[in-house]
Amino acid sequence: MPGIGYKTAQRLAFYLLSLSDSEIGEFVDSITDLQENVRFCQKCFHITYKEDLCTICSNPKRDNSTICIVCDSKDILAMEKMGKYRGHYHVLGGVISPLDGIGPEQLRIKELLDRLKDEPIREIVFALNPSIEGETTTMYLTKLLGSLGIQLSQIAYGIPVGSELEWADEMTLSHAYEGRKNLKGITNSE
Repeated sequence: MPGIGYKTAQRLAFYLLSLSDSEIGEFVDSITDLQENVRFCQKCFHITYKEDLCTICSNPKRDNSTICIVCDSKDILAMEKMGKYRGHYHVLGGVISPLDGIGPEQLRIKELLDRLKDEPIREIVFALNPSIEGETTTMYLTKLLGSLGIQLSQIAYGIPVGSELEWADEMTLSHAYEGRKNLKGITNSE
């Protein structure tokens, strides 16, 4: 499993061996429940449990005029922990990375464009990891969306370049969000 090294895997294995039959059964049931009931939101592609829409998309108190574009659901959890953003999200499912064989076609860009046709969006906030791939994806989308008359902004730096958004503490992420910059100056002609 990603992020689990030999020693941690060994500790987990010995822990599982120490469980009773009923505890193992509960663990297996939890994994089965995950497989059967956890899915992607039909609107934003965040994770949801048993429902077609996630709790954010189905919440009428959220700001329907703003979409924050993130790489994956872990980034939504980080943004929500901050407690300042009240809009909706769109999970791309990755970033453009030619070295890894990931181009715009592998991301949920078409789904984003479909949403923009159906929803009255005034601002799109880019909250992608501050890496070359994240910046490339932001630039690509900025050029693609620049002519739609929607305000485009990006969370400010404060998060170290090359790090992952999910590991940022609330204060750093909060400052980065408050200092986001307008991307309106970047157009297709540049």
